[in-house]
Amino acid sequence: MELRWHGHSCFEIRGSRAVVFDPHDGKSIGIPPPSASTEFLFITHEHFDHNAIRSIGGDPRVIGDVHEGSIDGVSVRTYVLPHDDVGGRKRGMVRCYGLEMDDISFLFLGDVGNLPPEDLVRREEGVSILFLPVGGVFTIGPKEAVEWLDALQPAIAVPMHYRVGGISLSIKPVEEFLVLVKRKILKVGQAVSFQRDDLSGEPLVWVFSR
Repeated sequence: MELRWHGHSCFEIRGSRAVVFDPHDGKSIGIPPPSASTEFLFITHEHFDHNAIRSIGGDPRVIGDVHEGSIDGVSVRTYVLPHDDVGGRKRGMVRCYGLEMDDISFLFLGDVGNLPPEDLVRREEGVSILFLPVGGVFTIGPKEAVEWLDALQPAIAVPMHYRVGGISLSIKPVEEFLVLVKRKILKVGQAVSFQRDDLSGEPLVWVFSR
């Protein structure tokens, strides 16, 4: 299986199926656009830096609603959570997607803005790979991201939605999250290949770059 970062919150998973989350168009936020095609395209919410469907090739099936069940061999579960810390009154709601593919579980938090609810923790604790925003301002920040990490105890944590060179959004750099993390940090470049057995060792943070 391969996991590839296309900047900001856009990730591509390739295993028995191909999945992409939250594409941006590049130019709207000052970074290179994604270069990906996929079978399934998950959109957590309708903000411009997460819903650039036309930037992804492959004529994918777009999932931008609440879904529970299997889609062609990919098990999907959805949590609707606030995009802010005031119950969604400021920025609305986001769909956080949990997937199960090739016996590996994923939880993609999108632009979540609140702390982890108990029902989600009960269902997702020990998830294989957790994608969580860390840049603050529009999402949870570094301290709240650590609270999510401590609650869910994933095998792998993948930070996203943080400041990188050229980005036009006033969000915090990933380093402000990393200094708070009490687990080994591994810089993996733009993509990493892995198998299920690779996730059973020491808990890690995978930091991507482009």
